[in-house]
Amino acid sequence: MKKLIIVFILLFFARQVTKAQIIEENVDTTQSTLAKLYQDNEIFRRIKINGYIQAQFQYADSAGEKSYDGGDFPAGVDKRFAVRRGRIRFQYDEPVNSKGFSTSQYVLQFDITEKGLVIKDAFLKVTDPWTGWASLTFGVQNRPFGYEIVYSSNLRESPERGRMSQIIFPNERDLGAMITIQGPKASRWNWIKLDAGMFNGTGAPGVGANTSDFDKFKDFIGRIGITRNNRAENIRYGFGASYYAGGFRIDSVSVYSFGRDTSGKDAFVLDSKALDNYNGGLIGSRNRTSKNIVGVDAQLSIDWLPGLTTLRAEYIQGEQPATASTSASPSSAVTSDIYKRKFNGAYFYFLQNILQTPFQLIVKYDFYDPNTDVEGEALGKAVSPGAKAFGSTDVKYETWGLGLSYHWDANMKILAYYDKVTNETSDNLSGFKDDIHDNVFTLRFQVKF
Repeated sequence: MKKLIIVFILLFFARQVTKAQIIEENVDTTQSTLAKLYQDNEIFRRIKINGYIQAQFQYADSAGEKSYDGGDFPAGVDKRFAVRRGRIRFQYDEPVNSKGFSTSQYVLQFDITEKGLVIKDAFLKVTDPWTGWASLTFGVQNRPFGYEIVYSSNLRESPERGRMSQIIFPNERDLGAMITIQGPKASRWNWIKLDAGMFNGTGAPGVGANTSDFDKFKDFIGRIGITRNNRAENIRYGFGASYYAGGFRIDSVSVYSFGRDTSGKDAFVLDSKALDNYNGGLIGSRNRTSKNIVGVDAQLSIDWLPGLTTLRAEYIQGEQPATASTSASPSSAVTSDIYKRKFNGAYFYFLQNILQTPFQLIVKYDFYDPNTDVEGEALGKAVSPGAKAFGSTDVKYETWGLGLSYHWDANMKILAYYDKVTNETSDNLSGFKDDIHDNVFTLRFQVKF
């Protein structure tokens, strides 16, 4: 009987030990699972997802109109519905360190419209962990030139950037590496910022935008800017200066620049310097045409009794090498004749919030002169053999924009906007004897999330 009791006691304790082991194992598994879930949750918490959709209706002056208000109208079309932008952006930030700033950031942004899907941003940004003053951004990103280029379409008051910005900096973005010098938010020197980078110099507009390079040359872009508030923080102002130095290879000996033909008339003539460089070097070596641009910008906002008033301006000038048919920056190797033009352009904004209502008045003026060496009746005028006449690509355009926006709520905005476009005229240039009918009305609904 005693033996039986001892066996029973041993079996009972053995069972309790086994149950304790099972419970312990379950506890360990639960703890590791919870730890993994917590870690995953922390990662997801650091991922920010946002975006916006711009759906719009447009009415043009003429069917098949050439336009910089969201692209050309198809042949036979003067009214259209479109999703101008459908953006979704993913951003991951490393946790803030002991000094109060994150040391790395990763961004992917896509644009999804009825025309297809395009990658807009794909870059990583790393910040020095010691001071937080120096950052390196690598990948597809905004070009650090001027103010309007980097100002988000989500915030911009007019439907589109100015004609000059779209032509000289197509797609606003490029592939490259940029160094930024700026103090952390807590620094007393956070108001000054310096950007400088090397880029491919392409960045074609439209669906399937190409930022791949077609030669070994890289372009330099840099900007220094300041942004300050007064002590009462009801006045905010900023200034900036930008510089662009680049170019691309010459695959043709026919490079033209402004000069005089054999009869003494203004014309495009062969650029002897470019010809010497071509004959003296190999393709992709010394035969490079230059692109040099400088710009200045300024911003002022005053929050006062009539509502927030904002003034904004930017002026750009430089030399732009392109082709006979366009003054836009190329996105692939140029195999036709190259035309070097001196250009300038500017834009001016007047923005007025109407008292404390959700309405905002928008007035904008911009101009783009692709060839400052020629104007008026010189456009299209016949020249001597061997020289080239000035054409439609050399025509100056001015645009007045007038709009009214209504903030439906914190996330939705309705915009009614009219662009009146005028161009240089010349009796010698076919299609430009009178002003072209290319005005556009836009009604846009924008929702952000």
